[in-house]
Amino acid sequence: MILVTKWFGVFLCDESKIIDKRLMPKDAKKIAEKLAEMQRGSLLPEETELAKDRKKLRVSERRQSELGKPMMFDSSFIKADQYGFSNELMHAAMLSLGKLRTSEPIPRDKSLVQAIRHLDDLIVSCNLLNERLHEWYGLHFPELGDHAKDRRYCELIVRHGERGGIIKELGLTLESIGSEMNDVDIRTISALAETLCGIYDDRGRTEAYISELSNEVAPNMCALMGSSLAARLISSAGGLDRLASLPSSTLQLLGAEKAMFRHLKSGKKPPKHGIIFQHPEIHRAPYWQRGNISRALAGKALIAAKVDRYNGEFIGGTLLTEFNEKVEGIKKRYPEPPKRSEPKKKQKAKRRT
Repeated sequence: MILVTKWFGVFLCDESKIIDKRLMPKDAKKIAEKLAEMQRGSLLPEETELAKDRKKLRVSERRQSELGKPMMFDSSFIKADQYGFSNELMHAAMLSLGKLRTSEPIPRDKSLVQAIRHLDDLIVSCNLLNERLHEWYGLHFPELGDHAKDRRYCELIVRHGERGGIIKELGLTLESIGSEMNDVDIRTISALAETLCGIYDDRGRTEAYISELSNEVAPNMCALMGSSLAARLISSAGGLDRLASLPSSTLQLLGAEKAMFRHLKSGKKPPKHGIIFQHPEIHRAPYWQRGNISRALAGKALIAAKVDRYNGEFIGGTLLTEFNEKVEGIKKRYPEPPKRSEPKKKQKAKRRT
């Protein structure tokens, strides 16, 4: 027997014969509520009732795997109009379902995904404007780049504009080789520097927000690999739900999709790691140890993601300890780089005399 759920009811079938059924109420809003529960991955009371005391039950959806083994099943013989459900009712139910799902609270991990993407946009904007500011103000005071960087560079220009005030504040004794600029040019450059200072402020606030939110959404992942890397993995996967459903080998390569496609297309070496390369234990390790450390971290990260997704107990400290022990084992096992086998010399063909 197999359990089949349609928008208009739940059916217990034996091949093409319906043994028992539970129909949905003929009300669009109530049908929409039932369908919303199904989309969230929950079991309906009607499904649980029909599956009770049924041995060797099969189901038609993975969502119902608690009740039986999923399998493919052609349920096209079950028609809505046979039970008095019209196309107009289905249309109204789908509209109600759309309104219901769009008005639901946004999951916190979705905000984390958007925050990471916003941070990436800020970083790009910051780099572009920084480059423009250095080129432009460098015409007037090229030596400033040797004494101030990033935010400090912008603030000095906003406060003083002219290089004379900056030289005095920094306590420098030098004669700049830059050209003179009129007041209009200096004011325009100062406005650019002020805009860049605002972007630095926004970037700092966004980073603090991401750190706080990622610790709330994924405390185990943050304990294992830090809030920044945990947030980037969640963002790259598209959310904590999908990240927790991935195999560890896929998690290990998140962010290295182009390198993987290049490997599949041209036969070049496959990547050993993606975003998780940012973890200090990986990028500080010798090249011959990185693949093993990446696999160890991906395995622990997947466990942490699953625990965070299903609101399990905090085990981040235990996972971190186990990961560090694995890293020490890898370093002891592979202290030296592998010996490369020498390519075989091609035998020269003998010339015929």
